[in-house]
Amino acid sequence: MKREFQGRYVIISTVGEKAQAFVPANLPPRPPIDWTPELRNKFDQALLALGRLDSVSTLLPDTSLFLYMYVRKEAVLSSMIEGTQSSLSDLLLYELDQELGVPLDDVREVSNYVAALDHGLRLLEGGLPLSLRLFREIHGVLLTKGRGSGLTPGEFRRSQNWIGGTRPGNAAFVPPPAEYVLECMSRLELFLHDQPEPTPVLLKAALAHVQFETIHPFLDGNGRLGRLLITLLLCEQHVLRQPMLYLSLYFKAHRQYYYELLNTVRLTGDWEAWLDFFAEAVIVTATQAVETAQQLLDLINRDRDRIMDLGRASASTLQIHRALMEHPIATSRSLVEKTGLTPATVNKSLAHLEQLGIVKELTDRKRNRLFSYADYIEIMSLGTELPDR
Repeated sequence: MKREFQGRYVIISTVGEKAQAFVPANLPPRPPIDWTPELRNKFDQALLALGRLDSVSTLLPDTSLFLYMYVRKEAVLSSMIEGTQSSLSDLLLYELDQELGVPLDDVREVSNYVAALDHGLRLLEGGLPLSLRLFREIHGVLLTKGRGSGLTPGEFRRSQNWIGGTRPGNAAFVPPPAEYVLECMSRLELFLHDQPEPTPVLLKAALAHVQFETIHPFLDGNGRLGRLLITLLLCEQHVLRQPMLYLSLYFKAHRQYYYELLNTVRLTGDWEAWLDFFAEAVIVTATQAVETAQQLLDLINRDRDRIMDLGRASASTLQIHRALMEHPIATSRSLVEKTGLTPATVNKSLAHLEQLGIVKELTDRKRNRLFSYADYIEIMSLGTELPDR
């Protein structure tokens, strides 16, 4: 369906030159989405894939053990789209206060993302709906420390920003002027609350993500927060009980096309092409997340069976194994704190796990040694690999 571009341009004057800033039209799109049989079928498949993923959380022995890593995987991937160079292992090492092979600010950004998602989910559980207040609170956590901490965390921007280029005059895209931001975001908030009309949840997530990225309401962190919005909306509306979907994996793999589609919506109103891409992203990543859960479950059961053959030492070794499921890189000291076992017992259990080939020591020292549940990390790290460094 052909539409005029979904908004209007206003002239801005900044740094001594004039430029055109784009103010998006309100959601939902007008005229309405053209639901071809192919597009409707794609969305039906996406909802089925989400249903399968959500049901996985009921099959897992302890969802929290898996969730710790799923959330961190999404954080790493979403930050990678913005150019951050931090792997899943880097993040786990940072959380243990270990030395890193990447810039500290890069890992801090990923850690902030984890904290922002946790904070957002807690606010939703406490009864705060998806709202401007929730966006600002999450943004405050997202930029709490690191590179963006000087760019008004938790506040909508009061100056012009742009995407690409060195100034608005040569930018790839110029979002609405600052004085339009509050009105645009208030309209988006109404849409999220089914005004002026109800919108199915998955469609709402797809449309709202583009709208948020187009408004670009903050000076920094818009991409990451726009992707968080998808997860939070699916959790708030109980499509997912747990944030086990990492759409950023698909967005990262198709980064250039992802940005092109966002721009095409603004220029031509082609929402249908974006929705087809979004539904495909949900189908692929939800299916991969289910497969990952199954691989992890198989690994854990296989390793647990081998531990059970240890006889008297199996009880304490199983406790260490369980702790490593949640934190697959750990120090002997952190495992003592986590399990309540004595240092001697922890070290004996780790020796058993090393002999079985389940755990690898990452250090070569006598005190506060560092251990990795390597096969677990390898399964979870798929798609988050960094170029050789």
